[in-house]
Amino acid sequence: MTRPGVSPSPRQQELLEAAYAYALRSGLGDLSLRPLAEEIGSSPRVLLYLFGSKDGLIRALLERARADELALIRRMAGTQGEPGGLRSAAQGLWRWLADDAHRALLTLWVESYARSLVDPEGPWSGFARSTVEDWLRLLAGSQTADVRDTEEGIAQRTLVLAVLRGALLDLLATGDVTRSTAAVRMQLDRLA
Repeated sequence: MTRPGVSPSPRQQELLEAAYAYALRSGLGDLSLRPLAEEIGSSPRVLLYLFGSKDGLIRALLERARADELALIRRMAGTQGEPGGLRSAAQGLWRWLADDAHRALLTLWVESYARSLVDPEGPWSGFARSTVEDWLRLLAGSQTADVRDTEEGIAQRTLVLAVLRGALLDLLATGDVTRSTAAVRMQLDRLA
C-alpha cells in the first residue's frame, strides 16, 4: 500500500498488478510472500520494501480489487435513469455477476468479504462494509428521488443487494447459472 499522498513507483505498480493477477488465481487466504515473489519475478524483500509488510501488500491488493468493483459501479451508474429503475439495475448487475469472465474477481471478493468479518482488525478491515455501501449507493441511484430516501426505498435496495449477494454465493459454490438466475429473476419480478 502506498503512503497517502505518495504515488506508487512504476515498479511498485507493475508488481501490484502481477500480485493482483496471482491473487485472482490463488486467493489471499494462504498468501505467502516467497511463492508470490517467485511467481511475479521479485523477491520477498522487495515486496516488503515497496508495501511495508505482508498486511500492507494485502491492503494494496484489496484496494486494487475494489478499484475493479468501483469501475463496474461507474459503468453501471452510466446506465442509471433507464426505464425499470431498481429492477433494471439489479438485472444488469446480475448479468455481470453471473458472467463466468468475472469468476476469479468475485471469488477473491467473497474471500475478502468473509475475512473482513472474521478479522476486523487485520488488513481486510472495513472491506465488507465499504463494498456494501458502494453497492447500496449504486442501487440508490436507480431509484426515483421520491423513493430513494424513504424507509421503503432503503429496504428495497437492501433486499436487492441481499438477493444478489446470496445468489452469487450459491453460484460460486455450485456453478449453476440457470438455477441461480431463475431465483434472482423470480425475486426481481416481485419488485415490479
